[in-house]
Amino acid sequence: MNIAIVGLGLMGGSLALSLKKLDFVKSVVGSDHNKQHQRDAIQLELVEKIIEFEDVKKYDVIFLAIPVDGVISALNNLTDIDEHATIIDLGSTKEKIVTSVPSSIRKNFVASHPMTGTENFGPHAAVEELYTNKAVVLCDLEDSGELQQKVARKIFKALKMNKYFMKSHEHDRHAAFISHMPHAISYSIANTVMKQENKDNILALAAGGFRSMSRLAKSSPNMWEDIFRQNKKNLIEAIELFEEELTSLKQSINDEEWEAVNKTMEDGNKLHDILD
Repeated sequence: MNIAIVGLGLMGGSLALSLKKLDFVKSVVGSDHNKQHQRDAIQLELVEKIIEFEDVKKYDVIFLAIPVDGVISALNNLTDIDEHATIIDLGSTKEKIVTSVPSSIRKNFVASHPMTGTENFGPHAAVEELYTNKAVVLCDLEDSGELQQKVARKIFKALKMNKYFMKSHEHDRHAAFISHMPHAISYSIANTVMKQENKDNILALAAGGFRSMSRLAKSSPNMWEDIFRQNKKNLIEAIELFEEELTSLKQSINDEEWEAVNKTMEDGNKLHDILD
């Protein structure tokens, strides 16, 4: 199996490191419009060589590890691929991508979202085993060709990922609450503090809690702008519901209703009964 990865940042670079270890993968090459990313990917030995986007069409499997708006653009430039080729995207939104796939290559396409990553980006952020034992959501898989389904399942199984299946619109609503809203909040927390505190105070007083809450604000603005745009409706709903929760807690604190404050925090503790 010869594989081409479009986008050699955190997700694409980490994927390349893992794919190279699989015995059924003959070669892993990369394509990236960023010249520095190209140089870094070769220096870091993420891929065997850099190829032009047009040349990815010659490969058995094409991974699209690029911002979600870029995925749609790339798909529209892959309409002449071989019928046996498999295209797998790694985007954090799914419904708009799925509905934008040209009908002529719908069977070639597998919509996936590996639920993994870090706040860092670029080829130097690539880490081995980023995908190991993580979840991957496969959306509307029944609309992909039988061969393409088998290829995607085989690869994700070999990467030791836990596969989940759902409709693309269901994925986007869940992702808005579990991933996209937390990123929006993290950016907002960072900006709130930056507007109120000077550098010295932030360095002196920022402990684990603030660092944890603001960590996601290191994420790529370009990538997350695209995600927010594509999942706007679900994200706005999630933010509004969060605002209701925060307003309720604010009101309880203002009214010195400490039992209600305590109850709110106890209810929040229950999340980690699920996660831990």
